[in-house]
Amino acid sequence: MDIASLMRQAQELKKNFEQTQTELEQLTVTGAAGGGMVTADVNGLGQIKRVKLDATAVNPNDVEMLEDLIVVAVADAQSKATTESKLRGGKLGESLNLPFKLPF
Repeated sequence: MDIASLMRQAQELKKNFEQTQTELEQLTVTGAAGGGMVTADVNGLGQIKRVKLDATAVNPNDVEMLEDLIVVAVADAQSKATTESKLRGGKLGESLNLPFKLPF
């Protein structure tokens, strides 16, 4: 493999990486807790976009439970986003004919 070929492949990888990042930023993944009483939407990068609460989840006498449900819903959504990111990231180098394995 010559240097010019390697450089072309690196440029292609960079382009594919940037496209994947854009797709992940636009992707919405939803996590839930409490049987759907609390949902959280995050993008494919795990950034929180929205938290939605069912009115029945709001009990002024048990704020701690609501806090826990929010944490669980956000963690669920972020876990799904991480899985999606790894899945898409793993496909980045598949089309390249590199003499080594990429670390992702």
